[in-house]
Amino acid sequence: MNKLIIINGPNLNLLGKREPEIYGDQSFEDYLDELKSKFPEFAIDYFQSNIEGELISKLQDVGFTYDGIILNAAAYTHTSVGIGDAVKSIEVPVVEVHISNTFSREVFRHQSYISPHAKGVILGFGLESYDLALHSFK
Repeated sequence: MNKLIIINGPNLNLLGKREPEIYGDQSFEDYLDELKSKFPEFAIDYFQSNIEGELISKLQDVGFTYDGIILNAAAYTHTSVGIGDAVKSIEVPVVEVHISNTFSREVFRHQSYISPHAKGVILGFGLESYDLALHSFK
């Protein structure tokens, strides 16, 4: 069984409450239960933090032992050279995910420090973006 982890960054703990017109009205914890049911062939762990250093530490902790990482670094995608360097430094393939289409939003969201080091990038499909990322590990 493949061991995967979903790592979510800042403010994604507010899914279901925050800007439902962009992010929907479902909490990530409820959605995670659905993902685990839909993809029983994967052992899926989950980590969320609003703190950049904690995200980097988690990437380093799992980056040599898991089979894959799905990373939604949220706003840090566009600002964190450190997270980009962490993704570059680990061996495990990383799929960068975004709920919204970052290219239809503010210009500063068009830059990603993660994309150059990711296996792939999925964005704009709401929470379904995570489903698509999981399919990439089949």
